[in-house]
Amino acid sequence: MNKNDRYALLYKQVEALAKGEENRVGVLANVSAAMKEMFPEEYFWVGFYLVDADRKSLLLGPFQGSVACYTIPFGRGVCGTSWAQGQSLVVGDVESFPGHIACSSLSRSEIVVPMHRKTAGEGWEGAAEVWGVLDIDSTSLDTFDDIDRQWLERIVALL
Repeated sequence: MNKNDRYALLYKQVEALAKGEENRVGVLANVSAAMKEMFPEEYFWVGFYLVDADRKSLLLGPFQGSVACYTIPFGRGVCGTSWAQGQSLVVGDVESFPGHIACSSLSRSEIVVPMHRKTAGEGWEGAAEVWGVLDIDSTSLDTFDDIDRQWLERIVALL
């Protein structure tokens, strides 16, 4: 099965896991497990960091992989930068990313996708608030590309 086919299958699985479920932590836990199972060779670490507005930080949420950083400040590292910019970041070599936070020395490349909620009464573009990020790390350089970004943005929109 090629990458697009695996993402299409993952999309359907996440759609089924999230539909009608109000247990957000449970959904994120199952989604991270489903992602790790679908891409066991590519995904070294997959999980979620959730916005804590009072602390202006991302806090560790459900994940699959080795131990991780508990807190990531707004605008710091790949995750904090993705949150600050409100857009996905694909990093082919984390060592070249200014201010990279090394939660694991095994991580070589990374993709981070912000999760948006619509602001009441406004359209999607420019009006979405970030409530967390999906963070995926690989032990290989240049693992992620535009195909990953497009599919993962579609998948997090289900959450």
